[in-house]
Amino acid sequence: MVQNQNIPRKIILLSHPNLPDSIEESHLLADVLQHNQVEVFFASSYTDEILVTQVRSGKFDLLIALGGDGTVLRASRLCAPAGLPMLGVNVGNFGFLTEVQRTGWREVLPCLLAGDYHLEERMMLHISHLRRGKVLDEWEVLNEVVVCRGEMVRPVNLVARVEGYTLASYVADGLIASTPTGSTAYALAVDGPVLPPELRNILLVPIAPHMSFDRAIVLSEGAEVNITVQTRHDAVLSADGQPPVKVVNGDEVLVKASAHPARFIRFQDPGYFYRTLNQYTEQTPRTYGDT
Repeated sequence: MVQNQNIPRKIILLSHPNLPDSIEESHLLADVLQHNQVEVFFASSYTDEILVTQVRSGKFDLLIALGGDGTVLRASRLCAPAGLPMLGVNVGNFGFLTEVQRTGWREVLPCLLAGDYHLEERMMLHISHLRRGKVLDEWEVLNEVVVCRGEMVRPVNLVARVEGYTLASYVADGLIASTPTGSTAYALAVDGPVLPPELRNILLVPIAPHMSFDRAIVLSEGAEVNITVQTRHDAVLSADGQPPVKVVNGDEVLVKASAHPARFIRFQDPGYFYRTLNQYTEQTPRTYGDT
């Protein structure tokens, strides 16, 4: 974690447009911030062209995302390319990526406005979709990209190559390429390992492999992955849960570490990750005599 003493004076409040509690909480937070001479800018869409232009120009000091993990994922795509720090306030159903619960911002706000916090950087992925060597689209994601079967219930054939060499071939429902942050998301649901968030490794996890390579692989830092699709039926890719994009036989999905890390405001000590993991999984048994 990197210490940071910058005191934010221009803050975006990004609320979830379909969560009334998120909008209500953003106005309560705005009142307190403005009372402390902080300029507040309301937003509900991370793709708004004016907002994107202003963020890229360096107009703001911080974005506070009020919602759940989905809101934080969307905020990361806006903030990371501009190096803009984020603070997540959980007003959704699941807040593994958020730093404070709904009303917890009242406790940490004095620390934020005093510059008493840390800045945690997390690797993002840069994803490219290629067809016959031409880039069709690109994404920056915080969690993962999934290449998988479409509506037809048939496995797809996928070949993963690293630095030009074949790493593994899969006959499976799909393949996940994940960041360490994403190791606690979809990858965890299909029995992938949990990686500490400060690492910069790519994790590959097959989904329901059929008589093919069935182990998760943690790649070395800096590795780039080429996932080649071999299928005669529908297949798709999805980047951080965004709407699926159709892929066809011969398409390639290139995965590498993004040049732009996501930057999170943290008030807790580094052990927060393991405490949060235990809190949400609730699977760690007590040791004898533990009260």
